[in-house]
Amino acid sequence: MRTFADRVRSIVAAIPRGKTMSYGQVAAAAGSPGAARAVGTIMANNADPAIPCHRVIKADGTPGGYNGLRGEKERLLRAEGALS
Repeated sequence: MRTFADRVRSIVAAIPRGKTMSYGQVAAAAGSPGAARAVGTIMANNADPAIPCHRVIKADGTPGGYNGLRGEKERLLRAEGALS
């Protein structure tokens, strides 16, 4: 059986370039709608470049954090056309 973290990583890996999902949307898609903070923790600890954790944003549409790299998440999303 796949863990919640495995499901989250799989969902995030499938987010196409130029698109985003909120932490809550990822949590719901992974089967735990109340686990947005857990998704944030999983993404904060992600070291796999195949998982585009920068495509997971806050529910209010703002980028949120990105592995301690201030401004990098927003730069990546703008480059992909996900933020105007």
